[in-house]
Amino acid sequence: MIPKLDSQIGISVYSTNFKGIGGKIKAAPEDFEVSEIISDKTLKLITEFGDYAVYKLKKKNIDTNHAILDVFRKKGLRLKALGLKDAYAVTEQFVCSNNKRKSIDSYASLKYSLEKIGYVKKPLSKKNMIGNHFKIKIVDCINDLSNFTEQGKILNFYGYQRFGSKRPVTHLVGKAIIQRDFDKAVEMILSFTSPFDSKKNNEIREKLSDKTNYKKYLDQIPPQMDIERMVLREMIESADPQKSIRQIPLSLRRFYIQAYQSFLFNCTLSSASSDGENLFEPQEGDVCFDFNGILGKYIKGVNQRLAMPFVGYSYYKKTRFDNQISKILEFEEISPKDFFIKEMQEVSNEGGFRQAVISCSNYSSDYSTLEFTLSRGSFATILLREIMKPEDPLKAGF
Repeated sequence: MIPKLDSQIGISVYSTNFKGIGGKIKAAPEDFEVSEIISDKTLKLITEFGDYAVYKLKKKNIDTNHAILDVFRKKGLRLKALGLKDAYAVTEQFVCSNNKRKSIDSYASLKYSLEKIGYVKKPLSKKNMIGNHFKIKIVDCINDLSNFTEQGKILNFYGYQRFGSKRPVTHLVGKAIIQRDFDKAVEMILSFTSPFDSKKNNEIREKLSDKTNYKKYLDQIPPQMDIERMVLREMIESADPQKSIRQIPLSLRRFYIQAYQSFLFNCTLSSASSDGENLFEPQEGDVCFDFNGILGKYIKGVNQRLAMPFVGYSYYKKTRFDNQISKILEFEEISPKDFFIKEMQEVSNEGGFRQAVISCSNYSSDYSTLEFTLSRGSFATILLREIMKPEDPLKAGF
């Protein structure tokens, strides 16, 4: 049976027939370790001299965006991450300065440390990151983890954290922005409640649904709701929802749009799987990635990975998945051209392609611990979902 949370983020199928071992992840942050991997070519670009500083960010109990924001507040240094890492985990990742010739040697707080490892001539981007290595412990398993052998047959869904986990709202905010319903986007950011969220959080959000009393509730917003505070303060001052949304950092505004695209991708992958499409073996006419990540048409006899459209304003219709995508877009009352947003052009997204199946390597496991490497953009929680088959993903630590 598919959990309700899965259905809310567009996942309506399992990839494997494995019964599942149950259990829980993230009983402690140390039980979930993630190390970012960059290409050898990128490592050679990092030298003793250059214009933009590169750092190793190590953190625990804080997400990437909040760690970077804290560095800016404390040190005035703008950093860009190659990928986003969970809060409740022990993680290592690369971040790069956006400030030319401005750097610090190191900085540490209770939740993270930042250490300069060198310089590059131009800022690094997510394309320089090729994957992540994970070491994860699952507690209270009902079966032996080593019985799972289907790691090469898992559909490449976007994971729970892409949508807000306990409060799956990011894609709903993105959809409202795409539909130019900026009032609704603000409403979603401030007052969307979820049965998976805490009672305390839901109580403050219910208060924020009262638009006539925004000023009354500003001081009641807890520190962790920093985005809500930004938006609410601007709504009090200007009552302009578009201006209020622009108070949110650009990376997060773009993330809202990407989250909605991720929801559409999950829906497409679920629908194609349910319709019996073979997603594990590319065929004539398919768009594919080669092992260097270069996109092209299917070539018989060449080792390639199936790519599926990631809908945006440049959506490519000529694939065998257009039927599923067209039905989903019709149901959602969205068209590809809507992803070019004249009123907020900086968050427009042309779309593209995403690998249909997870690329998992270096996999090993014992009774309750596993290690593996995933290519960039794939989610460990989707692999774990197949192994654990949790009845309640959030109670299982997802």
